[in-house]
Amino acid sequence: MNTLESKQTGLNTDLYWKPEAVKVADGTEQSLKQADFFALLTEQLANQDPTKPVNNDQLVAQMTSFTMADGISQLNTKFGDFAASMTSSQALQASSLIGQNVLVTGNIGHMSEPGQGVTGVIINEETSQDTKIAIQNSQGEVVRTMNIGTLAAGNVQFNWDGTDQDGNPLPAGDYAIQVQGDVLGEPTSLPTAINRHVDSVSLTGAGQGVILNLDGDVSIKLDDVIQIGN
Repeated sequence: MNTLESKQTGLNTDLYWKPEAVKVADGTEQSLKQADFFALLTEQLANQDPTKPVNNDQLVAQMTSFTMADGISQLNTKFGDFAASMTSSQALQASSLIGQNVLVTGNIGHMSEPGQGVTGVIINEETSQDTKIAIQNSQGEVVRTMNIGTLAAGNVQFNWDGTDQDGNPLPAGDYAIQVQGDVLGEPTSLPTAINRHVDSVSLTGAGQGVILNLDGDVSIKLDDVIQIGN
């Protein structure tokens, strides 16, 4: 190869441009840290008008405002960490409820197996005469009626064995518990609370806290539990 060819084919690496790595913005460059604040404050003092220096009160006000804003930001961060820790702790405690029964306000009971039965509490504020419990299936049909007579005021436990009027076990499913009695001479519907079995526990991310998943595909908040166990 002659000199001309060498000059034509020779590569001058100094002429090549090498791209620099581009930093991906992560949002941190948008926040003003303490060092940035004092750097700006130093520049402000260095470039102030000698005839109109920064007033001490203004300087203190600026420093106080930044300190408060920085403190609130740190407090929010710590509170968020605390809330997450508390929710995780609640979930861990609630996991011990799996496999147990919890008493929940309502009138719907669930039988996972035929003839399993339903238990609960009748919430009676006044003495009730001629009190009756009617059991309805998911089609609204009354499959069992129980006469329990006079009930004193207070929470009275009841127990249905899961059978129909003839003593035959009824199939698994949801059943409504309707309680009526005469209160002060007037026919009155009495509220109830039902024992439900806890199948699993969920931890939500929408601020709802701990969720208990009950038998029969029903979910409730942990705060809705009245009593644990029968």
